[in-house]
Parts: sequence; C-alpha cells; structure tokens
Amino acid sequence: MPATPLDFPTLRLIGWPYAGLPEDPAWAEAFAAHPKARPARVSEQHRSGYVVADGPEAALKAESLPEWQKPRFPSHERAAVGDWVLLEGNKIVALLPRHTSIKRGAAGEHYHQQVIAANVDTVFIVCGLDDDFNPRRIERYLMLVGGGGAEPVVVLTKADQTEYAPDAVETLAELAAQDITVCAVNAKDPASVASLHGWLGAGRTAVLVGSSGAGKSTLTNTLLGTDRMKTAAVRENDSRGRHTTTHRALIPLPSGACLIDTPGMRELKPTGEEELAESGFADIEALAEQCKFRDCSHQTEPGCAVRAAIEAGAIDEERFINYLKLRDEVVAAAEKLAVRLAQANTKTGGRPTAKRSDDKYGRH
Repeated sequence: MPATPLDFPTLRLIGWPYAGLPEDPAWAEAFAAHPKARPARVSEQHRSGYVVADGPEAALKAESLPEWQKPRFPSHERAAVGDWVLLEGNKIVALLPRHTSIKRGAAGEHYHQQVIAANVDTVFIVCGLDDDFNPRRIERYLMLVGGGGAEPVVVLTKADQTEYAPDAVETLAELAAQDITVCAVNAKDPASVASLHGWLGAGRTAVLVGSSGAGKSTLTNTLLGTDRMKTAAVRENDSRGRHTTTHRALIPLPSGACLIDTPGMRELKPTGEEELAESGFADIEALAEQCKFRDCSHQTEPGCAVRAAIEAGAIDEERFINYLKLRDEVVAAAEKLAVRLAQANTKTGGRPTAKRSDDKYGRH
C-alpha cells in the first residue's frame, strides 16, 4: 500500500466501493504490484489525457500509460470516466479491473468498442415526454446496459409539460413487469426528482444516458442543488436539443453518490456481448423457449408461443419487431467480435474466447 495512509471516507465520496482496503483480489494484486501508488478515479476523459480525482474537490491532470497512446491500442482497454486507476505522482501506472461497464459499438465499418462509463451501479436512461419519447430507443439503450452489470432505470422527464405522463408510463408496462423501474419526473423540481434518491446513496455511482435535449443536464443541476451544468432549450419543431454536455464527466453529489453526465448519442450499436434477456426482453426470450421448434422464427410456424402471446395482446408487436432487429444486430456484432478475438489470439497463440450469439439465436 502507499506510504501515506489512504483516506477511505474521502475516497468513498467519489464512489470507492469498499469501507477500507480493496476486497477484490485483482485490485489487491494491483496494489501489491505498485506499492508506492495511490488510487484515483477518472472524472474526465479528453483526447489529450485524463482528469482524475482522489476526493470530491481534488482534481488533477494525469498522464496515461504509454501503450494507451499507440494508435492501434483498443480504445475500450484505455481508462474511461468512472474507472479507478493507480497513480504515481501524476502518472497512471495501472487500470483497476472494472466491476461494471456500459459500452457501445463505435461508429464506422470496423469493429471497435467504446466505454461510455465504468464502475456504475445504475444507468438512468433519460427520455423527454415531448417528441423525444421513443420506446424503441429506450429498448436500444436497455440493450447496451444488458450484461454490463448495472441496474437500468428509465427516467421520463418533462412530466410537468404534458398530461400524458401516465399514458407514457403505461406504454412501458412490459418493461415494468420485468422489474425495470420507470419514473416520470419534472427534472426542475427537487421534490419530483427525489424519487431517484434511492439509487444515489453514499458510495454509489449512476450514469445519465439519453438524447440531447432529454433533460440530463437539468436533472444533474437539480440533484446538485446548483446550476453547474449548461442547459439549452430544445427546438420547438422537433423537440431536439443541442449538445450542452460536450464530454463525459463524473460529478460528486451532496448525497455522497457520484453522477456521470454524458453527451447525447446518435448511434447506439451493440458490441456483441449484450444479453437481451437482461435488456428488457426477458419475457420474449422465456416465451421463445416454449416454442414447438427450437429454430422457430416466430413468424408462421405452428406451436409458436411468441406469436400466441402477440395475438393474445400479452406482447406488443412493435416491441417484438424491435426485439428481432436488435437480436440480429447483436448476432452480427458478436460475429465481428469473434473474428477480432480470433485474429488477436492467433498473434498470441491462444484461442478465441468470445461466445457466439448465433449459437443461441441462430443465423438470420
């Protein structure tokens, strides 16, 4: 351990997951390998480097590991906002293994993963109750969360601007039936936002994801009790917002929790590691297991439990169509991931370890 005793209560204020020394054996091993290092958390990630903190008011610029600066180094293996690192002076010497993460496939034809946030307990999927409201996009966000280890919570903002908030919540009833919490709030009202406090206790970390203009920065300001984050009005013709948040940032809250605000994301591609049963589609996946044929496409086959549920009104057909679309995207991404791992393992003499989603879902 570092020569200077660590202030664990202060570290706790930026999300340190333990009351004292790390209980995770991999973390303890990293500490043993770097006895002069101290832990810090990545609070901002920029192209030129990182801002890290070892307390709620202590931020400093840190130099990354040399290998992270190589052009072909996998971006998801570099530190991201929410990661814990070990520092010697202002140099990062180790990245502590992630307990949870939310990732997406990077834009472009080549397969890459991008970490949106690391070591988060809760993902607040923020959607405005104006023209921004889109159940299919909410399901896409849930897909990205599925399998990453964090708990998703759907937060519907601008509940004060419409009389249809109860109808919107009812539209997402099939998610609520799977124990995915759906909250409608006025992001400007502390009393309304108090419904989120149960996920924001001391030592916990949440990340806000959603479209530009959905109200993420407004929600952050209300939870902080001060107008720290820049906000802007959405366009009246389509309810779209501008990117008032330009980079991911970890922000300590008065409750002792940490909040990661993120810019709006236009492209939400899977990595191939997602689990749709953990992404709001557990009911459809369970029904598929009851179909007469193992390779049922859920279209016209006899004995299809999924089609029977749709015809009975138990499953929304548009949601099912979106499930098929997302399933095929996950399968395609998993195939690209398997190729990438096979190439990497060929260089090192190992074997590819990626699970094949098409083994579960079949080829489409």
